[in-house]
Amino acid sequence: MKWLIASDIHGSAYYCEKLIAAYEREKAERLLLLGDLLYHGPRNDLPEGYAPKRVIEMLNARSDRILCVRGNCEAEVDQMVLKFPVMADYAILCEGERMIFATHGHIFSENSLPPLRAGDILLHGHTHVPVCEEREEYILMNPGSVSIPKEGSRRGYMTLENGSFLWKTLEGEEYLSYKI
Repeated sequence: MKWLIASDIHGSAYYCEKLIAAYEREKAERLLLLGDLLYHGPRNDLPEGYAPKRVIEMLNARSDRILCVRGNCEAEVDQMVLKFPVMADYAILCEGERMIFATHGHIFSENSLPPLRAGDILLHGHTHVPVCEEREEYILMNPGSVSIPKEGSRRGYMTLENGSFLWKTLEGEEYLSYKI
Protein backbone atom coordinates (compact mmCIF):
# COMPACT_ATOMS: atom_id res chain seq x y z
CA MET A 1 0.00 0.00 0.00
CA LYS A 2 1.23 3.49 -0.80
CA TRP A 3 0.78 6.23 1.79
CA LEU A 4 1.14 9.96 1.31
CA ILE A 5 2.13 11.57 4.63
CA ALA A 6 1.71 15.28 5.29
CA SER A 7 1.43 17.71 8.17
CA ASP A 8 0.57 21.26 9.08
CA ILE A 9 -1.88 22.44 6.39
CA HIS A 10 -3.00 25.21 8.79
CA GLY A 11 -6.15 26.12 6.86
CA SER A 12 -4.47 26.95 3.55
CA ALA A 13 -6.83 25.97 0.74
CA TYR A 14 -4.17 27.05 -1.74
CA TYR A 15 -1.61 24.53 -0.46
CA CYS A 16 -4.22 21.90 0.37
CA GLU A 17 -5.17 21.91 -3.33
CA LYS A 18 -1.51 21.29 -4.18
CA LEU A 19 -1.39 18.48 -1.62
CA ILE A 20 -4.50 16.83 -3.09
CA ALA A 21 -2.98 17.14 -6.57
CA ALA A 22 0.18 15.44 -5.25
CA TYR A 23 -1.94 12.71 -3.65
CA GLU A 24 -3.63 12.03 -6.99
CA ARG A 25 -0.35 12.25 -8.95
CA GLU A 26 1.29 9.79 -6.53
CA LYS A 27 -1.67 7.39 -6.84
CA ALA A 28 -1.50 6.80 -3.08
CA GLU A 29 -4.15 4.61 -1.49
CA ARG A 30 -4.14 6.43 1.86
CA LEU A 31 -3.42 9.89 3.21
CA LEU A 32 -1.86 10.15 6.68
CA LEU A 33 -2.22 13.65 8.13
CA LEU A 34 -0.12 14.54 11.17
CA GLY A 35 -2.34 17.31 12.50
CA ASP A 36 -2.87 21.07 12.38
CA LEU A 37 -5.35 20.93 9.53
CA LEU A 38 -7.59 24.00 9.81
CA TYR A 39 -6.27 26.68 12.17
CA HIS A 40 -3.01 28.61 11.73
CA GLY A 41 -2.32 28.98 15.45
CA PRO A 42 -1.27 32.08 17.37
CA ARG A 43 2.46 31.71 16.58
CA ASN A 44 2.07 31.57 12.79
CA ASP A 45 1.07 34.19 10.28
CA LEU A 46 -1.92 33.40 8.09
CA PRO A 47 -0.77 31.09 5.31
CA GLU A 48 -1.42 31.92 1.68
CA GLY A 49 -4.98 31.06 0.66
CA TYR A 50 -6.25 30.74 4.23
CA ALA A 51 -9.75 29.30 3.81
CA PRO A 52 -10.46 26.55 6.36
CA LYS A 53 -13.97 25.87 4.99
CA ARG A 54 -12.47 24.97 1.60
CA VAL A 55 -9.90 22.73 3.31
CA ILE A 56 -12.78 20.99 5.11
CA GLU A 57 -14.53 20.34 1.77
CA MET A 58 -11.38 18.99 0.10
CA LEU A 59 -10.51 16.66 2.97
CA ASN A 60 -14.08 15.48 3.61
CA ALA A 61 -14.35 14.49 -0.06
CA ARG A 62 -11.57 11.95 0.68
CA SER A 63 -12.59 11.00 4.23
CA ASP A 64 -12.57 7.26 3.50
CA ARG A 65 -8.85 7.43 2.65
CA ILE A 66 -7.61 9.63 5.50
CA LEU A 67 -5.96 8.63 8.77
CA CYS A 68 -5.29 11.64 10.98
CA VAL A 69 -3.79 12.47 14.36
CA ARG A 70 -4.55 15.55 16.45
CA GLY A 71 -2.27 18.54 16.25
CA ASN A 72 -1.91 21.24 18.86
CA CYS A 73 -4.26 23.45 16.81
CA GLU A 74 -7.10 20.90 16.57
CA ALA A 75 -10.17 21.38 18.76
CA GLU A 76 -13.44 19.55 19.29
CA VAL A 77 -15.16 21.94 16.90
CA ASP A 78 -12.85 20.67 14.12
CA GLN A 79 -14.11 17.14 14.71
CA MET A 80 -17.67 18.43 14.33
CA VAL A 81 -17.00 19.54 10.73
CA LEU A 82 -14.60 16.82 9.56
CA LYS A 83 -15.95 13.42 8.48
CA PHE A 84 -12.90 11.44 9.69
CA PRO A 85 -11.42 11.10 13.19
CA VAL A 86 -8.97 13.89 14.10
CA MET A 87 -8.70 13.72 17.89
CA ALA A 88 -6.33 10.76 18.44
CA ASP A 89 -2.94 11.70 19.87
CA TYR A 90 -1.22 9.02 17.79
CA ALA A 91 -1.67 6.20 15.30
CA ILE A 92 0.37 3.03 14.95
CA LEU A 93 1.39 1.66 11.56
CA CYS A 94 3.42 -1.48 10.99
CA GLU A 95 6.04 -1.78 8.28
CA GLY A 96 7.50 -5.26 8.43
CA GLU A 97 8.89 -5.75 11.93
CA ARG A 98 8.99 -2.02 12.64
CA MET A 99 6.41 0.10 14.36
CA ILE A 100 5.74 3.57 12.99
CA PHE A 101 4.49 5.78 15.80
CA ALA A 102 2.68 8.62 13.98
CA THR A 103 1.86 11.69 16.04
CA HIS A 104 1.83 15.46 15.69
CA GLY A 105 4.83 16.11 17.92
CA HIS A 106 3.48 18.36 20.64
CA ILE A 107 2.79 15.52 23.10
CA PHE A 108 5.11 12.74 21.92
CA SER A 109 8.49 13.89 20.60
CA GLU A 110 12.19 13.41 21.17
CA ASN A 111 11.72 15.14 24.53
CA SER A 112 8.82 12.87 25.49
CA LEU A 113 9.30 9.54 23.73
CA PRO A 114 6.55 6.99 23.36
CA PRO A 115 7.47 3.34 23.96
CA LEU A 116 9.77 2.48 21.05
CA ARG A 117 11.99 -0.49 20.29
CA ALA A 118 15.24 -0.44 18.36
CA GLY A 119 14.51 0.36 14.71
CA ASP A 120 11.02 1.79 15.32
CA ILE A 121 10.10 5.10 13.73
CA LEU A 122 8.89 8.22 15.49
CA LEU A 123 7.02 10.10 12.77
CA HIS A 124 5.75 13.56 13.59
CA GLY A 125 5.04 17.02 12.20
CA HIS A 126 4.71 20.13 14.39
CA THR A 127 8.18 21.63 13.78
CA HIS A 128 7.48 22.36 10.09
CA VAL A 129 10.98 21.08 9.27
CA PRO A 130 11.62 17.86 7.28
CA VAL A 131 13.78 15.35 9.15
CA CYS A 132 15.17 11.87 8.66
CA GLU A 133 17.71 10.98 11.32
CA GLU A 134 18.75 7.69 12.85
CA ARG A 135 19.02 7.76 16.62
CA GLU A 136 20.52 5.05 18.80
CA GLU A 137 17.15 3.39 19.51
CA TYR A 138 14.79 4.77 16.86
CA ILE A 139 14.49 6.70 13.61
CA LEU A 140 13.10 10.24 13.66
CA MET A 141 11.08 11.38 10.64
CA ASN A 142 9.11 14.52 9.82
CA PRO A 143 7.53 15.41 6.46
CA GLY A 144 7.82 19.17 7.10
CA SER A 145 4.88 21.48 6.48
CA VAL A 146 2.45 21.75 3.60
CA SER A 147 1.82 25.47 4.06
CA ILE A 148 4.22 27.11 6.53
CA PRO A 149 7.72 25.62 6.16
CA LYS A 150 10.36 26.74 8.62
CA GLU A 151 14.17 26.96 8.79
CA GLY A 152 14.47 27.42 5.03
CA SER A 153 12.75 24.14 4.20
CA ARG A 154 10.38 23.63 1.30
CA ARG A 155 6.67 22.89 1.35
CA GLY A 156 6.21 19.18 0.95
CA TYR A 157 5.17 15.71 2.00
CA MET A 158 6.47 12.16 2.24
CA THR A 159 5.42 8.90 0.66
CA LEU A 160 5.79 5.41 2.11
CA GLU A 161 5.67 2.37 -0.14
CA ASN A 162 7.30 -1.05 0.28
CA GLY A 163 9.57 0.17 3.08
CA SER A 164 10.79 3.23 1.16
CA PHE A 165 10.19 6.74 2.45
CA LEU A 166 10.55 9.61 -0.03
CA TRP A 167 10.42 13.32 0.85
CA LYS A 168 9.11 15.49 -1.97
CA THR A 169 8.20 19.08 -2.64
CA LEU A 170 4.55 19.79 -3.42
CA GLU A 171 5.56 19.80 -7.09
CA GLY A 172 6.87 16.22 -6.76
CA GLU A 173 10.62 16.86 -6.69
CA GLU A 174 12.29 14.20 -4.52
CA TYR A 175 14.94 15.54 -2.15
CA LEU A 176 15.41 12.88 0.57
CA SER A 177 14.89 9.14 0.87
CA TYR A 178 15.18 6.36 3.43
CA LYS A 179 14.79 2.60 2.96
CA ILE A 180 14.02 0.33 5.89
